[in-house]
Order: sequence, then C-alpha cells, then structure tokens
Amino acid sequence: MSRIAAAWTDGARRVGRAPAITTGVYLLLLFAAGLPALVVREDVSAAFGSSAASETMATGVNLEWWEQFGESASGLSRSFSPTIIGFGAPLDNLSRVADHGALPVAVMAVVGVVLLCWLFLTGGILDRFARDRAVRRQVFFGACGQYFPRLLRLGLIGLAGYWLLFGYVHAWLFDRLWGAATHDLTVERTAFVLRLACYAVFGSLVALWNLVLDYAKIRTVIEDRISMLGALVAAWRFVAGNPGIVGGLYAANILCFGVVLAGYALVAPGAAGGGVQVWAGLAVAQGYIAARVLAKLVFAASQTALFQQTLAHAAYTAAPVRSWPESPAAERIVNAAERRP
Repeated sequence: MSRIAAAWTDGARRVGRAPAITTGVYLLLLFAAGLPALVVREDVSAAFGSSAASETMATGVNLEWWEQFGESASGLSRSFSPTIIGFGAPLDNLSRVADHGALPVAVMAVVGVVLLCWLFLTGGILDRFARDRAVRRQVFFGACGQYFPRLLRLGLIGLAGYWLLFGYVHAWLFDRLWGAATHDLTVERTAFVLRLACYAVFGSLVALWNLVLDYAKIRTVIEDRISMLGALVAAWRFVAGNPGIVGGLYAANILCFGVVLAGYALVAPGAAGGGVQVWAGLAVAQGYIAARVLAKLVFAASQTALFQQTLAHAAYTAAPVRSWPESPAAERIVNAAERRP
C-alpha cells in the first residue's frame, strides 16, 4: 500500500512540476471542442430563426423543439441532444462505453483527430515525466516526433484489441451469455445481478488491456524500444509480475477520476437560467475539464513513477547509450540522488 501511495504522490508532484504540460493539454481540448461547437452553433441559430422556441430555449428547455431538431440534424449537430446538459454528458459517455453505443460519424472523426494529437504528445509527455525536470520546447517536441511513429503502431495494435473486446467479447457476454442465462428467469433482481457480473467481467478485460497498453507506452519511451510487439510483451510481463501494486495504482487513479466525476455531479449546472447562470455553468464545466486533465496526467505520471521505482535503472534500461544527460532513466537517478537528504 505504501508503494502505491508513494507512486501516486510522486506522479502528482511530477505533474505539479510541469504546469506547461497541463496548460497545453487543456488548451488542446478547448480548441478541439471549440471549433465543432461553432459549427453546431450556426446550425442551431439557423434552426431557431426568430421563432418562439428561441425564447424558451434561452431560459430553459423546449424538449419538443429539441426532438424536432435532432430528427433533422446532420453531421456534428447530431451531438446537440439533451444528454449534453450538466452531468448528463459524462453519464452518456459512460453508458456508450458500457453498452457499446455508437457515435455520429462526424463526432467520431473529431474524436479521432483529438486522439491522434494526444498520441503525438504522449511521447513528449512521458519523456518529460520520466526525466522529472524542465526541458526546452525543442527537446519536448523532439521526443514527440521521435516516438510518434512507434506509438502510432502501438495505437493500431491497441485499436485492434479494443475492436475484439467491443465487437466480439461484448456481444458474447451481453447477447449470448446473459441472454441465455436470463431467458427463463422471472426474477428481475437476479437478471440485474447477472448483468452487473457481465459488466464487471467486461470492465476487467478492458482495464487489463488498457493497463498493458499504458505500460507498453512507458517502456517504449523510457527504454527507447523500437518493436511495439516487444514493448507489449514486456509490458505484460511487468503487469503480470506486479499485479498487486499495478492493479492498486490503477484502482487509485480510477478512484481519483471517480472523485472528479462526483464533484462535478454535485455542482453541475442544469438547463434553466440565463445570463450570469450561463457563465457560471460554463466556468463549472471548464473547471471539470481541467480537473479531468489533471487526473489523466497524474494517471500517466504515477504509472511512470511506479515503473521507474520498480524496474528502471541504468543497468536495466534497454536503450542504447546516450550522451549524458539525454537518457530519462539516468536523469531520474540524478534527480533522486540530489533530493535525498
């Protein structure tokens, strides 16, 4: 338990010592959401015109108009639904993941672009957290460019794994197994418990694959690995060899996400109101996004810290010899020695 707490605390400190990373990721998400929002705004404005529905929607919700708009909407505007209000958006996302829900094609395209940008930044972010010191922009973006082709190959392997999980395993669990088990059941409580069990099994498989991919990225950056299949095998060995601390840290980070979601659920704005209430709701929503970014970065930084505390040292690192202090593993040793009383 102490190792888990130490890794999480170390990760949080590394994120705190890299404010430019947090700011950059937040601005990326803000920009990625802002451009599609402008497109949706134009469509909604055109649909309103000078109708009486605009008066109602300005101070509350007109579900009848919203349903009509959803039926005729296309592209990104199909995402403008009542589920975007307040805490409904996170719940809708969780529901889509749990039940393999589909997104509009235009929204999937935007998500794909954001994921590619995140994948490009991942190499630089992990390199920065592994070094645990300020680096110049040339070093950061140099690491981004160096590791992006490798992480892209790893991402395609990860995408294939998620496709198998959501396309076949999910269907087998929830359509065949759960359907066969509840075919002759008359007690709804039993069917609900079996459904929860299927969610638990499926969630565990998704979490395991996510864990292996996370540590494959970390090993790729810290050890300068070329083969992504080799990085996956090495990541699996690390996860399987340290299930307690790896799983415990993963659970701690999921709990951190849960705290962020719970906090947003308590203060999330509703649909009614206008003027100051709208701006206050926008501020709360942006605070939630910033907290989610922090939680995601602490997730990556704490896993990096755990790996380095467990395995990464100068004799172990598989990377070729570099001129000092280019190796992030070597820099971490120096940093730890300097901080030691």
